[in-house]
Amino acid sequence: MFTHDRSQFGSGFIFGTATSSYQIEGGQADGRGPSIWDSFSMTPGNVRGAESGVIACDHYNRWEEDLDLIRDAGFDAYRFSFAWPRIMPDGRGAVNAAGLAFYDRLIDGMLARGLKPFATLYHWDLPSALQDMGGWTNRDIAGWFADYAQIIGHHFGDRLHATATINEPWCVAFLSHFLGKHAPGLRDVRAAARAMHHVLLAHGTAVGALRGEGVKNLGIVLNLEATEPRSGSDADRKAAELGDGIFNRWYLDGLFKGRYPADVLAMLGPHMPENHAGDMAITGAPLDWLGINYYTRSLYYSDPAVPVLGFSQERGGLAKSDLGWEIYPEGLTTLVTRVARDYTKLPLYITENGMSETDDRRRVDFYDQHLGACLDVIRAGVDLRGYFAWSLLDNFEWAEGYASRFGLVEVDYETQKRTPKGSYRAFQGLLHNSR
Repeated sequence: MFTHDRSQFGSGFIFGTATSSYQIEGGQADGRGPSIWDSFSMTPGNVRGAESGVIACDHYNRWEEDLDLIRDAGFDAYRFSFAWPRIMPDGRGAVNAAGLAFYDRLIDGMLARGLKPFATLYHWDLPSALQDMGGWTNRDIAGWFADYAQIIGHHFGDRLHATATINEPWCVAFLSHFLGKHAPGLRDVRAAARAMHHVLLAHGTAVGALRGEGVKNLGIVLNLEATEPRSGSDADRKAAELGDGIFNRWYLDGLFKGRYPADVLAMLGPHMPENHAGDMAITGAPLDWLGINYYTRSLYYSDPAVPVLGFSQERGGLAKSDLGWEIYPEGLTTLVTRVARDYTKLPLYITENGMSETDDRRRVDFYDQHLGACLDVIRAGVDLRGYFAWSLLDNFEWAEGYASRFGLVEVDYETQKRTPKGSYRAFQGLLHNSR
């Protein structure tokens, strides 16, 4: 069980759990179009075990059972994502009525169970037809995404408690277009620079489209990582500063300061879209809240042999998850207080935090430590409004396939049987016993 009491967080604090469409839904026979993750996972060498999200957790058919699990744990909210290719199979043009009907059932099911729907428009499953036209490297994606957002806002907006445009733009752009580790799997500095701008431009156009439909309570979800130098040398400190610029400041500055960080622009400038500075009023569209996904830290060190970047990263000597990610709750406190101090006074949410681990006792301790870090943030005077555990279910963990298990609930992928873990019971104890 946890060592904290719900009352410590305040009466209005929201506790929730989170998933994403491609990782759990399956259900690809209802008119849903193909996504970049379908083709990426079908390409040898991209995903551990050559696995994919074609069936995943079969949430498309088992959503009622899954919503019951969220309700029975005592959570207040469910953070989910719409699948763009389920709504618009080609990414633009025709709308799939069966896809709309599925999310009607899902959202109405949340409301019937007293759960607040926290929706995300884009959690990485770009329609393949749009990738054929350049995807996130094509400036036109800002218009495509706005059209999609308008459909979501018109059809579902009045039933959503909160709506995020994009989940983890660093992953959408840099991880997927420079490092090549996620779909579409590019390793191209020019593509990365363009995606890094277009993802924020599309966010801004989507905010405008959603507000045009009267949708309230809009935000975006950033993944932020504690970036620290491996040593006290000037070279390593400079490497950590640039790493922070690429991972954290690029998106924070673009959203809240109307510019991109000068040190990163000095590196990417020749590859950036022309006149990108003229778009910054759009990327900085006013928001109602900001979501922060936090997991770990990286140690940076100078490495002149690495092209473009000039640095490398490693994990330190702290205890680690089974993915090798350090357990570093202090980083959550430091990052969130930094955002509130240097960037925005908007309400903040921890929209993802969790641990891939087979020993659930370690997961319980992980959550307990990070809930304590949230309390430190609140005591520091930061307007932290909620915390979402990642993830409700063991699921398709992207390039790790099904070997990585983040779930509060175990999933037997042969039978699709759901079995709550000790971490689920720990949240249940926290949320039921402290009301």
